[in-house]
Amino acid sequence: MSIAAILQGKGEVISVRPTDSLLSVVQLLADRRIGCVPVVEDGQVVGIFSERDVVYRVARDGAAALDHNVGEVMTAPAITIDHETPVIHGLSLMTKRRIRHLPVVVDGALVGMISIGDLVKYRIDTIESEAAALRDYIQTA
Repeated sequence: MSIAAILQGKGEVISVRPTDSLLSVVQLLADRRIGCVPVVEDGQVVGIFSERDVVYRVARDGAAALDHNVGEVMTAPAITIDHETPVIHGLSLMTKRRIRHLPVVVDGALVGMISIGDLVKYRIDTIESEAAALRDYIQTA
């Protein structure tokens, strides 16, 4: 199974610009109850901004961290995948890189965002479905 199967059930992709203020993006994360957003400039993903980026900058600069823009604080370059990437590869990449979100990019354009929770849920649903099919097969054999 590929990432495309997971993207079918997801909604809009929220993104920000590198020139957006850190304070406004932190407010966006809180309002939307999300952990990260891709940073897009001229249609290209140039970075990713997460809760970790906020924590690291506040630890370094204190309250003055909120005076920065996202481009100064984001993690760049962003690690991305495409819609044909197998789910298991996405999980492996997230585990190895110790990240929880991946922008999905096709032909240079952002088409979605997946989280480790999306991938784990998909894998669990698939395994439960396979187990149910096996139980049904055994009971009818």
